[in-house]
Amino acid sequence: MSYDYLFKYIIIGDTGVGKSCLLLQFTDKRFQPVHDLTIGVEFGARMVTIDGRPIKLQIWDTAGQESFRSITRSYYRGAAGALLVYDITRRETFNHLASWLEDARQHANPNMTIILIGNKSDLAHRRAVSKEEGEQFAKENGLLFLEASARTAQNVEEAFTRTAARYFRRYRKVSLMYRTSHPASKSAMYVLRAQEVGEMGCCSKRWMLQLIVDI
Repeated sequence: MSYDYLFKYIIIGDTGVGKSCLLLQFTDKRFQPVHDLTIGVEFGARMVTIDGRPIKLQIWDTAGQESFRSITRSYYRGAAGALLVYDITRRETFNHLASWLEDARQHANPNMTIILIGNKSDLAHRRAVSKEEGEQFAKENGLLFLEASARTAQNVEEAFTRTAARYFRRYRKVSLMYRTSHPASKSAMYVLRAQEVGEMGCCSKRWMLQLIVDI
């Protein structure tokens, strides 16, 4: 199937929070109760439609172990979206979010859209992190937020599509602003790619180049 845009995603968070299960549920619509630990990275892809435009999501599921953090960092480059995942039944995975977020913001496109996911909402009877705490962390750090369940598929679809919609609409807004201020240009895509070789001026142009080239 053809697509108009390709968005790269990265899923990050501690080991065992359900990153691979979220990916599998989204791409294959199935849950695998026993899943080997991710070694390095795993990959999946799926088409979605945002505002009538076909978009391919290319999703990289990263290992949560500290020994693989250097590998994970190399996959931030060019990512349009990130799912930052914790396990609502394991307090320590929530406590480590700040470290993951710092990594993401240090190594990724500054315009990357990040959504915080409290996974395993089907295990609410074993909850160690309240929904309000997740909402507060997201609010303080400018993140989208959802609680989800890879087992039941609750909010899994929405986690990916909300992130894609936020990024795509931001891209369109900035693209329109650029075309309005440069009416002689045939297209923002053409002009910005040409400017990549050294004709960059103001910060807004640089931001827009990042949005388009990183897609």
